[in-house]
Amino acid sequence: MAYSTLIIVNGVARLTLNRPEVHNAFDDSLIAELNEHLSQLHDLAEAGDVRVVVLGSEGKSFSAGADLNWMKRMVDYDLENNLADSRKLAALMYGLDTLPCPTLCRVQGAAFGGAVGLAACCDLVIASDKAKFCLSEVKIGLSPAVISPYVQRALGERQMRRYALTAEVMDAETALALGLAHQVVEHEALDSAVDAMLTTLLAGSPQAQRATKALMAAVAQAPDSDATREHTCQVIAKLRVSQEGQEGLSSFFEKRRPVWTSPEEHNNAAEPRL
Repeated sequence: MAYSTLIIVNGVARLTLNRPEVHNAFDDSLIAELNEHLSQLHDLAEAGDVRVVVLGSEGKSFSAGADLNWMKRMVDYDLENNLADSRKLAALMYGLDTLPCPTLCRVQGAAFGGAVGLAACCDLVIASDKAKFCLSEVKIGLSPAVISPYVQRALGERQMRRYALTAEVMDAETALALGLAHQVVEHEALDSAVDAMLTTLLAGSPQAQRATKALMAAVAQAPDSDATREHTCQVIAKLRVSQEGQEGLSSFFEKRRPVWTSPEEHNNAAEPRL
């Protein structure tokens, strides 16, 4: 039985955790499934066939983190087996973080442990006012190690120290104030808020969004260097002469919608000249 689903309609991919009976806790099987989905999505996003990825889950909880039965098995793992397991989880976080297209996380309930990492790896997080976030690992003698680079980037080092060491539960408003979530809405309005954000994201140029996402990652590594400054100049110059850049400028001056707002027109367009 599949623990997750991937449905792609009109350039929007919905990747959904589907283990509501265990609060969408993840184990080695779910991690392997998600890694396969992300590999497929990476290629589709690079080709422009996927414009946005929505990460969500079925049921009351977004994800309770690690599955209890999986954790019981890990008690008997030696160091090498634990390393292999951890590397697969690290691949999941990295794969989600580096998808070329925009990613949107829909959090309807509890997001504990590694699930906080999933949210932090997405470009945008929209949460229900019933959502709760917790880096719970230290309570069972562990650490949010694999997810720490992504969660610390979202929270900042100072707040990360607090919540990683105390395992306090953050309500949705706290997550919003700290930068982990971008928008909090009433529970009944969650899907309409996600749909509204999808409309906003799909109005942007797919090529420009891919380039901008890659640019932000590069700038974060070295924000103030000659190489970064030259890289930023290269990015904007190439976009200006590209097909989508030319189309974007033309549509703006001609007061019409650009072709990428129509999936059919976008798919039939020639390859951009980059």
